[in-house]
Amino acid sequence: MSFLSFDIEISDVFELGPGQDLDQFAPFHISVASTVVHDGEERLWYSVDDNDTPCLNITEERAHELLVYLHDQQQAGVKICAWNGLGFDLRWIGHAAGDTELAARVALASYDPMFQFFNQRGFPVALAKVGAAMGIEQAKLMSGADAPVRWREGRYQEVMDYVLGDSQITNQIVAEISRRKEISWITAKGVARSEPMPALKTVLEVLADPEPDQSWMDTPLRREKFFAWIPPELVKPA
Repeated sequence: MSFLSFDIEISDVFELGPGQDLDQFAPFHISVASTVVHDGEERLWYSVDDNDTPCLNITEERAHELLVYLHDQQQAGVKICAWNGLGFDLRWIGHAAGDTELAARVALASYDPMFQFFNQRGFPVALAKVGAAMGIEQAKLMSGADAPVRWREGRYQEVMDYVLGDSQITNQIVAEISRRKEISWITAKGVARSEPMPALKTVLEVLADPEPDQSWMDTPLRREKFFAWIPPELVKPA
């Protein structure tokens, strides 16, 4: 299976309180992104000023280049993957690129193991928790909240290494899910659990499945939250 994973980091600095909705701080601006072909090419996507210093935010032109690259890879038969790429990464790539429609089309044809897991269990799960449970030795290099601060401090290489690492970890998790036909994660109590995942599905295929059972939750996260940014006419499950 030919696939690549991508990830973005944002430049916005804020403090998310307990129970706060991340969207309260939106829209978000991208500092740097990565694309990593499994066992292949690794690329960083950011913009530079006249002194060749990384800019605070990626330009619209560069963001659109990234979006077109992801679309072209899909058209070439490469599986495009991201951890919560539907609910976050592609939404803000589309925003930065000024092309929400193309971002939506890429998102619906992409593979988002986190969203697929959510649709089976009814709650999201962090990349690090899955990596730890599935025996991925590579660890995240920092907290996502640290990346905008370090980027603004000029610690560009640290953030670049971090965003590349997250794409690399996602690739390893995708490969393990495909091999094991299941996904594992570490619960809040520190216990490893597993969930069958016989095949990775595109976002559009996941949307064709029934919604998760969240009857046991007091304040469930609704599935629509992940794709509310996508034009309704595009969300037509196969």
